[in-house]
Amino acid sequence: MPARPAGSDLPDQLEGVGVLAEPARRSLYEYVVRRAEPVSREQAAEEVGLPVHSVKFHLDKLAAAGLLEVEYRRVSGRTGPGAGRPSKLYRRSAREVSLSVPPRRYDLAGEVMAEAIDRADRDGVPVREAVSLVAQEVGRQIAEVDAPEPAKPGGGASGELERTGTVLERHGYQPEVVDEELCLANCPFDRLAGDHTPLVCGMNLALVDGVLEGLGATTVRARLAPHEGFCCVRVGR
Repeated sequence: MPARPAGSDLPDQLEGVGVLAEPARRSLYEYVVRRAEPVSREQAAEEVGLPVHSVKFHLDKLAAAGLLEVEYRRVSGRTGPGAGRPSKLYRRSAREVSLSVPPRRYDLAGEVMAEAIDRADRDGVPVREAVSLVAQEVGRQIAEVDAPEPAKPGGGASGELERTGTVLERHGYQPEVVDEELCLANCPFDRLAGDHTPLVCGMNLALVDGVLEGLGATTVRARLAPHEGFCCVRVGR
């Protein structure tokens, strides 16, 4: 039998990447692979905050693509008559899909830039100033749409960092708390930032400022603090 040509599994890889492109489905996949034990649809639905019927659809799509495996087991541990039907459980499959590129949001950057250019032309303001204004507005809108539950009384800076991180994570920033500061382990505009650093870092700062404003944060602020391995913006007291 002839050897399988190198790279012949590329279509399968692309299929797996395509299945994971849907945000809810990727969240479910990441939840399942983090768990040591198989999970039920109900567990997954509670974790990601989606209806069970939607979770069933996404989990079955992941299983059909070979990214999850399925087993049937009574989770109550009971056997015999009256024990109920076995539950359908999902676990990580042996198949691996390489996703080497971190999340990018060049579409978001393009929207900000396009609106900023229009505004600069219309209002006669410098383009870089228009970019900051638009990015801050977009940050406020993002916070309004994606804000988690209202802040708990007395949450202080740690609570505001947590809420800010929740919003930014939904847009590809990968937040981490380091030395009581929110650091961003991924820049969604990485390639643009490498070629146009002052412009894109200024846009990043304005966008995060807008998120903080939209969340009503009062004890933390965003600042430019470029550091190897992190986005140029940090949020701290």
